[in-house]
Amino acid sequence: MADDLFEKLPDGSADYNSSSIEVLEGLEPVRRRPGMYIGGTDERALHHLAAEVLDNSMDEAVAGFANRIEVTLDEGNRLTITDNGRGIPVDEHPKFPGKSTLEVILSTLHSGGKFSGKAYATSGGLHGVGISVVNALSSDTRVEVARNKELFAQEFSRGVTLGPIEKVGMAPNRRGTSVSFTPDTEIFGKQQFKPLRLFKLARSKAYLYAGVEIRWKCAESLASDQVPAEATFQFPGGLADHLKEQLDGRECVTTDPFAGSQEFPEDDQGRGQGRVEWAVAWPLYSDGSYDWYCNTVPTPDGGTHEQGLRAALTKGLRAFGELIGQKKAKDLTADDVVVGSEVMLSVFVRDPQFQSQTKDRLTSPDAARLVENAVRDHFDLFLTANMDRGKALLGQVMERMDERLRRKAEREIKRKTATNSKKLRLPGKLTDCSGDGPGETEIFIVEGDSAGGSAKQARNRKTQAILPIRGKILNVASASADKIRANQEIADLTLALGCGIRKDCNADNLRYDRVVVMTDADVDGAHIATLLMTFFFQEMPDIVRKGHLFLAQPPLYRLTAGKESHYARDDAHRKELEETVFKGKKVDVGRFKGLGEMNPSQLRETTMNPETRSLIRITLPPEFEQRAVVKELVDHLMGRNPEHRFNFIQNRAGELDRDLIDA
Repeated sequence: MADDLFEKLPDGSADYNSSSIEVLEGLEPVRRRPGMYIGGTDERALHHLAAEVLDNSMDEAVAGFANRIEVTLDEGNRLTITDNGRGIPVDEHPKFPGKSTLEVILSTLHSGGKFSGKAYATSGGLHGVGISVVNALSSDTRVEVARNKELFAQEFSRGVTLGPIEKVGMAPNRRGTSVSFTPDTEIFGKQQFKPLRLFKLARSKAYLYAGVEIRWKCAESLASDQVPAEATFQFPGGLADHLKEQLDGRECVTTDPFAGSQEFPEDDQGRGQGRVEWAVAWPLYSDGSYDWYCNTVPTPDGGTHEQGLRAALTKGLRAFGELIGQKKAKDLTADDVVVGSEVMLSVFVRDPQFQSQTKDRLTSPDAARLVENAVRDHFDLFLTANMDRGKALLGQVMERMDERLRRKAEREIKRKTATNSKKLRLPGKLTDCSGDGPGETEIFIVEGDSAGGSAKQARNRKTQAILPIRGKILNVASASADKIRANQEIADLTLALGCGIRKDCNADNLRYDRVVVMTDADVDGAHIATLLMTFFFQEMPDIVRKGHLFLAQPPLYRLTAGKESHYARDDAHRKELEETVFKGKKVDVGRFKGLGEMNPSQLRETTMNPETRSLIRITLPPEFEQRAVVKELVDHLMGRNPEHRFNFIQNRAGELDRDLIDA
């Protein structure tokens, strides 16, 4: 009987044994899956290599050991970054006999001087993977180190050490590290470094730390009207200088920007916790721009330091309004204060936590409190030291608030009219919210009755509505129009939102301010979220274009050590917490099988409470004319032709997650 069953297995299944299991050694995992380390193999990922090396030199400068950095781009896509810091150690590493410390750092993942905090109080590097990843993804790398008046060098290719470290000679007038590398065409194809992008990167780093001088050089053939062959950057005013350049003489609400810096207070152990620097201006006519940094690393998606600044500005203007008798100021929101402004914020903190290896978003919980407390007193003084200035800024911000409330009132009138109309039939499974305040209402789309039950108990009844759907919603990218119209789940969703579909879709008629897709933090949940995003992109594009669609971020794990608990979004976040917050502690790890497994208080704390949750806004490209490009991607991933999906996954697996988020 057993033999009969075995014979029925698919061909080749008998060959699945221990020899089928690969064990990747050294830097081979980086070359196999570069997307895990630098977010893909596109232009952005290519330039991430440059940022990783430059960040190491900046860490030396911020730590006080370097004051000069040189960035040189040569023909042949060759980049060299040199600093006059301490230089990477070149003596034999105690745990790797026969290998120099330099070789260990360049050829071993998770090696570096930034784990203990002894070598660097604050740093952009965290996981000891940056320079080794650059080495793995470069066809040839040469590192020169000047220490103790001697010059050493070692060379690598695609992560493999080509020979032992060599003593090149004496270097009495030189110190520091020089890293020269050429990105591997096997990984990045024909892509080349963009001189303008590197030029701007070098200049932005100089703004972030006033004590460093950055020298830029590039081959004459790579220079242009925008990119000189040579330049030197040093900005004593830091971010204030950067803001002045960006404003370029534009008229602002206040004559002087709100700019300054502040050291954070010491922690319980008497250690400094870092510092914050900021520069904010409110131009009269501007769409606004926002630059966020942590330890000189750009965090384009903001994070907890952004939250701290927004809170300080909002609370400061509310308090100023109360001071001068403007009672309506209590209704100000952070968007009223920040939207349309030019904001630059740079923090230096110990052991920062980021959302991913590419460090796009800061998640350190203490950063919000530290930044808010540091900035708030300065902003209060900025407003009250010149009352006319404070009143001018409050007046401009309140004009924006009034406009927001007016538009919201118009939408709410439409919403109430639609809700009260006898012609409108809301789906029975919808648990609606009772409130209609401006900017408050949101609907959570959840999968299944179990998750729906937890969400109903966890919600704020006034502002949060719940719509459970059954299983995986129809894939509209591969379904006919008749099949879409006949689908009950889609019909219920369309009725609940009230904004119409296809050419009749009008986001102004949307019954809620935010539409939040909330699915389990596993593969099935990601599949359901993808199907829903496909539905909104194809059937309700206007609500995507106008920023009403969001993805919730429920945790997959709960980590507990003693009385301390933290939630982890995924395996990578769990590992990060175990190596930082829970380092050296015995951790109890609980895995949530789904939203229904979480009790209402946990679901409220981690995923639904606006004060503690994180949402990802789903948007289209800035120029909506690019929708055709996104549609082609959606058709390839979700359409009827499975061959397109197979080819996409085979060719661009490392980029898949980022492409979906960007879409």
